[in-house]
Amino acid sequence: MPEPVRDSQRYLPGLDGLRALAVGAVIAYHLDLGWAQGGLLGVGVFFTLSGYLITDLLLGQYESTGGLQLADFWLRRVRRLLPALFVMLTVVVAWVTLLDRSLLPAVRGAVGASAVYVTNWWLIAQHSSYFAQFAPPSPVGHLWSLAVEEQFYLIWPWLLWIGLRWKRTRSGPDKRLAAASLLLAAASAVAMALLYRPGYDPTRVYDGTDTRAFALLIGSALAFVWPSRHLRVRVDRTRWVLDGAGIAGLAVFAVLVWRTGQYSPFLYRGGLVLLSFATALMVAAAASPAGRFGPILGWKPLRWLGVRSYGIYLWHFPIIVLTTPAGGGDTLSRRVLQVAAIIGCAALSWRYIEEPIRHGALSKWWAQIRRNGWGLGALGRQTMIAVAASVPVLVLASCGMSGVVQPGSASPAPVTQPAAGLASTASPRPQRTASADPLPERTAASTAQVSAPDPDRTSCRSVVHIGDSTSEGLISSDYLPDPRERINARYAQVGVTTFISEISGARSIVETYEGYPNAYTVAQQLIQQGYHGCWVLALGTNDTADVAVGSQVGLATRIKEMMSVIGSQPVMWVNVKSLVANGPYSEGNMLLWNEALLRACASYPNMRVYDWAAAVKDSWFISDGIHYSSAGYAARAYLIAHALAAAFADQGGGGGTGQPPSCLVR
Repeated sequence: MPEPVRDSQRYLPGLDGLRALAVGAVIAYHLDLGWAQGGLLGVGVFFTLSGYLITDLLLGQYESTGGLQLADFWLRRVRRLLPALFVMLTVVVAWVTLLDRSLLPAVRGAVGASAVYVTNWWLIAQHSSYFAQFAPPSPVGHLWSLAVEEQFYLIWPWLLWIGLRWKRTRSGPDKRLAAASLLLAAASAVAMALLYRPGYDPTRVYDGTDTRAFALLIGSALAFVWPSRHLRVRVDRTRWVLDGAGIAGLAVFAVLVWRTGQYSPFLYRGGLVLLSFATALMVAAAASPAGRFGPILGWKPLRWLGVRSYGIYLWHFPIIVLTTPAGGGDTLSRRVLQVAAIIGCAALSWRYIEEPIRHGALSKWWAQIRRNGWGLGALGRQTMIAVAASVPVLVLASCGMSGVVQPGSASPAPVTQPAAGLASTASPRPQRTASADPLPERTAASTAQVSAPDPDRTSCRSVVHIGDSTSEGLISSDYLPDPRERINARYAQVGVTTFISEISGARSIVETYEGYPNAYTVAQQLIQQGYHGCWVLALGTNDTADVAVGSQVGLATRIKEMMSVIGSQPVMWVNVKSLVANGPYSEGNMLLWNEALLRACASYPNMRVYDWAAAVKDSWFISDGIHYSSAGYAARAYLIAHALAAAFADQGGGGGTGQPPSCLVR
């Protein structure tokens, strides 16, 4: 983020260009552009760049005055960062309150954490996954990175003050302090590698200040040996070395953005450290006046964007989240409008908030208040202009981006339940939606359009239903207030007399979540207790996502484990579907699970697969593309029960299991 140039510093236009590249990668990642799945690494570039600039600034103060002016340093950080942040938060809260109240749970609490720069630890404490959320993401979730930086700004000056007590000379490079910074960086990198668990949500290691400090510390180490105020223009071989180093660093950054993603184990076992050193090479080359790398990065359009990179970063995620239609709708026109809105809001923020306050508008406003009372003054008018201008930009962007929630319409509050191995977010209480069909007769009529099985009788007198969050609405009085629509009543209608519900959000066959047993353990315990009957397994959504992010237990092995513990008892699996285009919960991954079920079914005479994926309608999904509305859950309960009757039909009350033409039940 741009820092006012002090007397002890040179302006480095190449670093503004580097900021532009970094924030561009982050935007590409959040726009879900296929070639930038590693675009989140732009944040790592910001970390290393900030570590260099802040340490360079403080060392400049030390050389000039013989001490660190920490009160002045922190005051400048507050003036530089807080006003623009507060304006953005105000606009987001107003937007969500007036136009999309379904996002209030995601915003509530996060705004307060953002205002005091503890978002990263708040998200970790809330067990909120930055990567894998079924519910619409919080529009302020990206502020975790600013929290990491501000915590560094608070702690690092004190460590630097201690270190400077042993500095041999007031000016010039200091290899000992650089080495000390690298030792601290190594400890941080080791902590990341040790805490990272493949196949599990990396939010703790990705968001933690302790596990991300190495990026800032590597930048700080560079400042000790490459202070910008001592760099001179020397046209010799150094130019080619510097330019080559900068190009090499840029190439590493580009390859990592192109070839890695948020779940790549390589990132957490050295990849992010590699990125930090690559960034240090780019910073060293761009800071030197001797090479050509800095002037190239300082190209005027890049520099213009880099100067406004703080505002761009602040506004990009709220705009993307608030103006992206539920269920995707990825179009070029929408993305172009979003980028235009992001840049427009950032330009307004720079013109009316950031620049005036940098040049003392707050003190001028205070002086005017003391003279004339509580008039708005220049700053007040400028802030009001920025806020008033930002809201129409968002509204226009939203109206032009295909069907965002309009005033007066209520989006269903989703059951937020990511995979056991991916996320650690407890499911909020489900909310009933206005689209529910409360009458069993009408529900049955509506499901007939999707080739519902004949409402026959099943030979299964006892049924255990093991499910994840996609089954929670089946037993919820909030989603299904009429008890006749719930899954237990639907099972009873087809002849089930004993129903055992083993439904838990985030459940998978292998992984465990917050101490809750996985599906394998649940089945094992029931068998040990003497259960004998039929089984309905509505699993797979989380399992396929866990495998997608690196679990070493494959899909076929998971199915085999469940079948081995259940033995020869009748089992009906419910296959899966999602409307998600990319990521661990994508429909492509769900299809892999469904195919694995069919392959396994051929080996087990007691196994059937209900083809829910063919029966479910897109209109039954809520905005996350995974869970269902009230109408969807009503239909799901009816269809699963009658699929059980078709899979294991009552053969004259004899208790046998009828054999359908194939494993697949439609």
